[in-house]
Parts: sequence; structure tokens; C-alpha cells
Amino acid sequence: MRIFKAKWFTKFAQKANIKDTDLKAAADLIDRGESSADDLGGHVFKLRFARPGEGKRGGYRFILFFRKGEKLYFYFAYPKAKLDNIEDDELRDYKALAKAYLDFTDEQITARLKDGRLKEIK
Repeated sequence: MRIFKAKWFTKFAQKANIKDTDLKAAADLIDRGESSADDLGGHVFKLRFARPGEGKRGGYRFILFFRKGEKLYFYFAYPKAKLDNIEDDELRDYKALAKAYLDFTDEQITARLKDGRLKEIK
């Protein structure tokens, strides 16, 4: 499975001191079906992620796009204290984005990697 971070998410992760190794571990759990990530439908998932040195209660929420065994994109993140639930119109937009991202061809992914819109986690 290939794992990516969107440009905005990459900046957030750097500021929050979230390491790629932790994201890869979370992605592997999701791919194996061993994660507590909420399936919001349309290949959109919400993952509870503990802040480094703290618990999940005061942690972050990640919005990701995922197709089992193929691709996972970390797209958006926010502190739980800032936003509790995703509104219906936001979810509709996320589902449309998930479809687009998960349907990217290898050429489209390569172009986005080159121009910095995506970063791949190895």
C-alpha cells in the first residue's frame, strides 16, 4: 500500500511534531483492519490520534482517504478541542475529494509529488 500526505497535512504534522513513522504505523493498522478509525463512507475515514506524550482525548483528528491494500492519503487534521463533528456538507466534499485522490493515476501522483502537493511516506 502506498501512503501519502497532502501538502497542508505535511505542514500540520511538522508543526505538531508528528513523525512519518507514527503515520505509517497508523496506516498499517488501518490497512489490516485493526484501527479504531471511523469509516464515514465513500472511502473517507476519521482517525483519532494521540498527541505526542498525551492521550487520544486531547489529541488530533485526521481525515484520510483510504482504499484497502492500495492507497491511503492523510488529507486534513485538527485538534479535537477545535472541531467535534464534521458537517454533512463537509463530508460530501471529502467524499468527492476521496474519489478523485484514490483514482489518481501513477502519472498524476508523480506530478503531485514533484510539485510538492503530495509527499509519500516510505
